Order: sequence, then C-alpha cells, then structure tokens
Amino acid sequence: MGLNKVNFLLQAIYGLLTLGWVFVPVYMSAGVYTMPEYLRMRYGGHRIRVLLTCISLSLYIFTKIAADLYAGALFIQQAMNHTSQASLYVSVAVLLTVAAIFAIAGGLTTVVYTDTLQTFLMVIGALILSAMTFHAVGGYSNMVESFPYAQASVQALDDRQQPCGKTSRYYMNLLRPIDPENMDYPWLGMVFGMAILQVWYWCTDQVIVQRTLASRSMLHAKGGTIMAAYLKFLPLWVMVFPGMAARILYPDRVACASPDQCLAVCGSERGCTNSAYVELVLNVLPTGLKGMMLAVMMAALMSSLTSVFNSASTIVSVDIWHLVRTGGPAWIRGSPSEQEMIMVGRVSVVLLVAASVVWIPVIQNSGNSQLFDYINTIVSILCSPICAIYVLGLFCPRITEKGAFWGLVTGLFMGIVRFIAEFYFTVPPCGSAVPTDVLE
Repeated sequence: MGLNKVNFLLQAIYGLLTLGWVFVPVYMSAGVYTMPEYLRMRYGGHRIRVLLTCISLSLYIFTKIAADLYAGALFIQQAMNHTSQASLYVSVAVLLTVAAIFAIAGGLTTVVYTDTLQTFLMVIGALILSAMTFHAVGGYSNMVESFPYAQASVQALDDRQQPCGKTSRYYMNLLRPIDPENMDYPWLGMVFGMAILQVWYWCTDQVIVQRTLASRSMLHAKGGTIMAAYLKFLPLWVMVFPGMAARILYPDRVACASPDQCLAVCGSERGCTNSAYVELVLNVLPTGLKGMMLAVMMAALMSSLTSVFNSASTIVSVDIWHLVRTGGPAWIRGSPSEQEMIMVGRVSVVLLVAASVVWIPVIQNSGNSQLFDYINTIVSILCSPICAIYVLGLFCPRITEKGAFWGLVTGLFMGIVRFIAEFYFTVPPCGSAVPTDVLE
C-alpha cells in the first residue's frame, strides 16, 4: 500500500483525453465496431485481426472476468464472514447467475444506463465512507504518522529473518526512487512503462473503446472522456487514503503478515489487503449506508462483468465467426443471420467464463497478493506489442502488414515466455518456510 498506486489513476487522465482527441476520431471515421476490425482496415489481411482477437479474449480471462469474479467473491465472503474455498465458488456462482441475467436481458444499452446510475451512487457513497474513515482514524495528519507503525500483532519472518508485512519507507512518495531493497513501482516504470499501459487500456481495449464508439456524436464522445478524466481525481481520496486508513484501523486483518493468520482471515496465505475496502464498509458505515454501499459495490462488479461479456461476444461474432462464415470452407460459407451471431456470442461467453473460473485458483496462488498488482503484471507483460501496432499504424503510414504482424508475434512470444515464468515459478508466501514469531 502507499501513495504511488494513484499514479495509474492520475495518468489515466491523459489516456482518456488521448482517446477522445486522437483515437476516437480515427475509429469513427473508419466506421468500425471492434478494435481488430480497425487493424484489418489499416493493415489489410485477416491474420492480425484474428491474432489480436485471440489475445484480447485471453486478456479478458486473465485480467477482467477472473479478476472481477474473484473480487466479487471476496466481497461476498467478507460480508457473510465465510472464508472457505467452497464459499468462494458458491459466491462465484451467484455472481455469474446475476451477470448472465443482465447480459442476456440487456446488452450495451443496459450496461450504459446501469453504469450511469451506479456512478452517482458510488461517488456519493464513497465520499461519505471516506469522510467517516478519516474521522475514525483521527484525521489526515494522524493517518500519515500512524501508517508505518500499523503492523499485525503476529508477523512471520522472511528468509533474511526480517518481519513480513513491513510498509515501504516511501509510502507517501508519489514517485518512488529506484531502490534495490524496494522495487515496488519505481519512478522509471511509472513514468515510461505505465504510459504504454495507459494507451493500450484507454485507447485500444475493446471494453473501453466500445462505450465511446456508442456515443451519439463526436461531441458526446469527447465530453464523455472529459467527464471520466475528472472522476480520476477522486480515487486518491476515496480509495487510496481509505485503504491506508484500513491498515491502521484493522492491522491484524488488513495487514496480516503470517501465512496461517492470513489464511484464517481471508482464505489467502499471501495477504488480505484486497479486503481493506470491504472492512471499512462493514465496520465504519452505519447499517443503512452499509447495505447501500455493499449493493452498489456488487452492482458495479455486475456491470463490469456484463461490459466484458458484451465486448467479448461482439469481437467473437464480428471478428471470428463472421470471418469464418464469409471466407471459410464451402460447406460453412454463407451470410450469418443476426440471431446466429447473437447465439455464437453467448456461447463464446459461456466458454470464457468456464476458463475464467478455472483460472481463479491461479490468482489466489500468484506471487501478487493484491489484485491491482496482479492485473498490472499481466498487462505489462502482454500488452506492449499490441499498443505498438496501434500507435505505429496511426502515425507511421509506411508500416506494412507483414512488419506489423511479425512485430506483434515477436513481442507476444517474448511476453508469453515471461508470463509462463511469472506464474509457474511463483515466490512462496513471506514466512512460509520459517516459524512465525510474535512481535510485541
């Protein structure tokens, strides 16, 4: 935890404005509905389009559907005070059932309207929770002074016989120096590496761009990106600072530093920081507001899932099935009907969800105990070459289809090798190899 996590949200301001003023005019002029479709129009041929579709669907599994399901299941577990593996999958089943009803009954229109309503409710509820959290922790100054001393009563020892769960000495630095002993988001990666992720996420990701392309006009699209950019100033006050306060208020739960204790608290040996916000909602807010905030949090997760489902079904039906039906073998060739496209999209969502459920244990046992770190690890490994072919395609007319394709393949191959190493050779939880030590 610390102030540097807000860099991703502050840099999103530039990403959103770049989307509205640089990328969306190109997308709308091209008349495309999906991002792979734009690459086909820019470079020609279909292999880049198909490859990017497959990578996008994989990223949906790893960073969106599985992560959202896991986060939502953690919320339900904490609210119901159950941390067993069985309760995790029961919670996942509940989330999937409700999300399926949303996706089947609505579509993108439902997602847009529900997102609008939930945004107002979330902002109001989050501001109230933030104010009450600052009051509970004794104000901003007391929070800053107390944060480095907020440690769990039981701390395991790492391989250097140092207590686990220590806070970084740079916890109030927006940009952290390059320190060999603390390489958690140094300034070099936050300034240059994070800029690449911002362009990929806000300007080329189907889930984000599809909502912008649904605007009535270019004016509405730009206005929407400006509004979203203004909202990015809020997370520092409604997410980051309350998260730091949660560590002070509930150190044995949020800041647990022993694998056994963390397993008992939240069902994960690697830490329970993911439950910090839920702890505040359950313990700081009064009963009425508590129920409203939990409902809004779950509704936001539902909306996020349905957005991904809608985008996934769109790119599968438009960029894969339509291509197969119009350019495939003679026995399958033909013009697909609208009902056929809808059915293919729904079947693809079912398959993606099944793969995401299988991936949840990998998230639980990954080397990153925080979902924020887990998601950024994956996108930093796999998304740089995707960002490159969009930016070069936009600004470099001399880039050919052959060069773009093999550049994308080379970059993805290197990323997949790193991806396999990252999740196969995981670092054991801090303190798992040595006895715990009770520190006074």
